[in-house]
Amino acid sequence: MAGRILREDVEAVRERLRIEEVVGAHVALRPAGVGSLKGLCPFHDERSPSFHVRPQVGRYHCFGCGEGGDVIAFVQKVDGLGFTDAVEYLASRAGMQLRYEEGGGPSRPGEEPGRRRRLLDAHRISEEFFREQLVSPEAAVARAFLAERGFDRSAADDFGVGFAPQGWDSLLRHLRGRGFTEAELTASGLVSQGARGIYDRFRGRLVWPIREVTGETVGFGARRLLDDDNGPKYLNTPETPLYRKSHVLYGIDLAKREISREKQVVVVEGYTDVMAMHLSGVRTAVATCGTAFGPEHARIVRRLVGDSGGAGGVQLAGGSSVGGAIVFTFDGDAAGQKAALRAFGEDQAFNAQTFVAVEPSGMDPCELRQERGPDAVRALVASRQPLFEFVIRSTLAAHDLTTAEGRVGALRATAPVVAGIRDSALRPEYERLLAGWLGMDDVGGVRRTVADAARRGSRPTSRPGDRDGARRPAPADDATTPAPMPRMSAPDRRDPVAQVERTALEVVLQHPTLVPPEFDALAPDACTAPAYRAVHEAVRAAGGLTTAGELVAQGGESAWVGAVIEAAAEPVQALLTELAVAPLPEDRPDALPAYVRGVVMRLVDVGLTRRVADVRGRLQRLGADADPVEQRSLLGELLELEAQRRTLRPA
Repeated sequence: MAGRILREDVEAVRERLRIEEVVGAHVALRPAGVGSLKGLCPFHDERSPSFHVRPQVGRYHCFGCGEGGDVIAFVQKVDGLGFTDAVEYLASRAGMQLRYEEGGGPSRPGEEPGRRRRLLDAHRISEEFFREQLVSPEAAVARAFLAERGFDRSAADDFGVGFAPQGWDSLLRHLRGRGFTEAELTASGLVSQGARGIYDRFRGRLVWPIREVTGETVGFGARRLLDDDNGPKYLNTPETPLYRKSHVLYGIDLAKREISREKQVVVVEGYTDVMAMHLSGVRTAVATCGTAFGPEHARIVRRLVGDSGGAGGVQLAGGSSVGGAIVFTFDGDAAGQKAALRAFGEDQAFNAQTFVAVEPSGMDPCELRQERGPDAVRALVASRQPLFEFVIRSTLAAHDLTTAEGRVGALRATAPVVAGIRDSALRPEYERLLAGWLGMDDVGGVRRTVADAARRGSRPTSRPGDRDGARRPAPADDATTPAPMPRMSAPDRRDPVAQVERTALEVVLQHPTLVPPEFDALAPDACTAPAYRAVHEAVRAAGGLTTAGELVAQGGESAWVGAVIEAAAEPVQALLTELAVAPLPEDRPDALPAYVRGVVMRLVDVGLTRRVADVRGRLQRLGADADPVEQRSLLGELLELEAQRRTLRPA
């Protein structure tokens, strides 16, 4: 059994992988001052970005939930991986071959290190195999299926579409020839178990690779092509260690950059719909994989869209503008309306406006592109209407609004929907719109009916246990997710002395080469707050500014921060990451040296002031019969301290 990964290889992974690129695959990042980026935290729900990444020190920290660490810790947390699996994944991205110690423990109990990597390799090789089979004579039916829907060979290549041969063990034999064991193949979901052993899960079908946001293939979706295939129309990979249908979106790997840029996601219902959308110029389209759009899908989408204050704003029915857009496309039939109503239950998980685009003729995006061309597909997305509006209007359509009884019944049916809008600023707007759609002049009466519905709790505005409608983060359900690190809390920022200590330590960690030498001359008790004193001790234990300069020259600021964290006690490490990532108030590169010197010298000044007060106190406590030698010594020390302090406070 392979052992633990060699320490120098782990450090090489940290050095080679740029943290902003790894994090950027999950979070929309934007500049936040010199050397700092920020975005919505992927680990808790928030409306304003508090998640910061500082590439030069190779660390991230969320000032909302406290999560922080290096690039390996991020992958562990965001993908629910063990340490070894996270390192192996990052190493594969960097093209590194890892070395292992002998006799080390497994990455998970009962599992050899690299199991996830092996399963990912099996999927990568399977995808290559399926794509090669698409040009075989047997795959003529698959090519005809694509051609009939307007997809040429180039489109198939772009989306990784392939063909699974009809044979019972074509892929199985191919993977065995590449060294994969029966246990690995069973765990991958690429094979099924029968009375006489394992056999290919996908046979005689058109196959689409399903990838994570990182681009790694974790499963497949397969479409029935042959009349004698008695299986379901679409067959997906079963739940595996890699593939959980509630956590993946088809096309997310291709759409993520456009989603982040346009602040828009278009959710469609099938693989060919995603292809049709992208080929029509709507490159933000994704699809769920055999399940309804749920909370985990919403989390993936929100991380990429980012906060709603950016570009990509859209218009509400009343004319007001909002930020990002989540657009669901549904068929115009009853089933499509039901799907939209189901999506309404998840709408308020988004920090963006959610819309519905319905094709009245009932055509899906793939059919629409075939019949009317790419312009019609783009027009479908442009014709979207707010989901709240769609749900309300769909409910109104079930009532006869030409009669008083019908209007009253419609009001009673739609009031709970409006009452369920959590946004207190948006709810009154929809009350006014509802009055207009009903043809009622009495907006106040509509508002009273909505208020009554809210009191009756017809549609709760918050979940049980939530306060003020806030959504709680979903509990971790994967035992491999790193446990929260014990941490030493930072002092109250309203304490002016503690704030001086904090800012000085921030620049020492982030810009050690700009720190004046007076910092190393500080006494061990220069920081009075216990947490900051512990950080100062770690800086001293790591070698201070001399060592910092050497480490920065060799491996950048990240090497220096890593050394300090390694020298610190475990409860202090999270605080160190926080200080190393904290945005600095000075955002002009040319003014940074002066800022660094200024905050450090303020700490020196505070220390001198404290020592002056101490010496004066000792002098005052001397009695009339005090030893003249001691008195002169204290006076001389006081004069020297006062002189030092004057040099720091030029007139």
